[in-house]
Parts: sequence; C-alpha cells; structure tokens
Amino acid sequence: MGRGRVQLKRIENKVSRQVTFSKRRSGLLKKAQEISVLCDAEVALIVFSTKGKLFEYSTDSSMETILEKYERYSYAERQLVATDSETQANWSFEYPKLSARVEVLQRNIRQYVGEDLDPLNLRELQNLEQQIDTALKRIKSRKNQLMHESISELQKKQKSLQEQNNLLAKKVKENENKVAERAQWVQQNHGGQNSSTVVLHQLPPRPPRHPPFPSLTIGGAFQARRDEEDGGAQPHLATNGSMLPWMIRHVNY
Repeated sequence: MGRGRVQLKRIENKVSRQVTFSKRRSGLLKKAQEISVLCDAEVALIVFSTKGKLFEYSTDSSMETILEKYERYSYAERQLVATDSETQANWSFEYPKLSARVEVLQRNIRQYVGEDLDPLNLRELQNLEQQIDTALKRIKSRKNQLMHESISELQKKQKSLQEQNNLLAKKVKENENKVAERAQWVQQNHGGQNSSTVVLHQLPPRPPRHPPFPSLTIGGAFQARRDEEDGGAQPHLATNGSMLPWMIRHVNY
C-alpha cells in the first residue's frame, strides 16, 4: 500500500512531533545545501525548535553577511514603500487643489474671449477690460517690433542686392569697353592691310621677259608659238573680249 497524504496540522503526539521535526529538519537542511550548490545561490536557513534550540545553515559566505544584505534590502524596500505611500497621500491631498486651479484657469480663458461674463460684477468687468487692454498693448508692441525687424532685414537685403547689381553693371560696362577697344584695334591694324591686299590682288603679276608672241589676236583668242612647239596645247582665251593688262604691258616692252 502506498503512503497516504499527510494532513498539514499540528501533531498532537509529542514523540511523533519530535521525530517528524528531526526528519523534516534534516531534509530541509539538505535541500538548502542542494539549492545553494546547484543554483549558486546564497542561502541562509535558521530553525528554532519548540524548546528554543537553534539549527542553521549558510553558504560559503557567513551568516552575518547574508543577514546584513537582508537588512539592507529590507530597509530599502521599507523606504520605497513609505515613499510611495507618502507620494500617494500627497497626490490625494494635491488633487482637489489642482482641480480647482484648472477650473479657475478655464473660466478665465472663457472670460478673455467674451464668454461666461454674467457672474462678474462691474469691478470685475473693469479689471478684465484692463487686463485685455494691457495684453493688447503688449501684442501690438510685439507686432511692431517684428515688423521693424522684418523691414530692417528687407532693407539690408535690398542694399546687398543693389551692391551686387552695381557690381554686375560695372563688369558689363568694362566688358563692353574691352569689346569696343578690341574692334577699334582690329579696324586700325587690319583695315589698311586689307585695302593694300586688295590693291595688290588687283595688279596682275609681271610676266617674265621672252620674245614677243608670233601671233596675237585682239578681241579674241591668241595663240603662242611656244604652245604649238610643246605639242599643240590649247590656246589661252581672253574671256573679257580684250587684252589683259599684263599683255598690254608685255607688248609695250
């Protein structure tokens, strides 16, 4: 037969209670040692018997070290709990005040825009009007300040752009003067040369000196004897129907 489930209640038999305590104590110390070795944990076990006898177990670190660590942790936990409690108490105390303050601010905002004015008396309305006038003056002053700053900034930009425009106009004028001087220099230096070149091109080259042609026809074609001797080359024709100037000069020679 299997072992039945043990009911967790005080054992009334003193002998049985002492035997059970001894067995369970040994098993508890064994489990504490096992968990400290297997899990690398710091374990401190303290057991007092019914007669007040102490049984304890601690890991490699001493019992005092573990107890000090426990005290520090417990103190920190207690302080944290106390702080949270005080904070909650403070918030509970501050919440009604903050709610009332928010309500007042919301009512003031509505009154500033012209709403919810019926509860106000004449003096309160005058104070509200004065506050609005003061706020309006501040708004106008700030607006004028921003406008002046904007105008000053635009004037600075206009001055900068004007200076850049003047500089560009000066550069354009200098470039135009350079182009005009260049054209004038070209006209002065190349104009006479071109005219002389044209005159030289109009003058025919002076023919070489040789005996007069044996046959010469005016107003038509002429034939040179030398061409005949060279193999009957085709005679050179005067296309303008008259003698060329170099021919006249040759005849005059």
